[in-house]
Amino acid sequence: MIKLTRLNSKEFVVNAELIKFAEETPDTIITLTTQDKVVVRESIDEVIGRIIDYKRLTHTAL
Repeated sequence: MIKLTRLNSKEFVVNAELIKFAEETPDTIITLTTQDKVVVRESIDEVIGRIIDYKRLTHTAL
């Protein structure tokens, strides 16, 4: 799970494994494998960084 922030400043967590793709238009929009879309405050680079950190954590814990 990674923590992100909605445009209304409310934090939430999303399963990084469910992220299908992300785009900046200029807001960052995350599309999940369920086809749900979430607009977040973080830049696309911040989202990618959090996903990388999550993957490192989960793959080194084995």
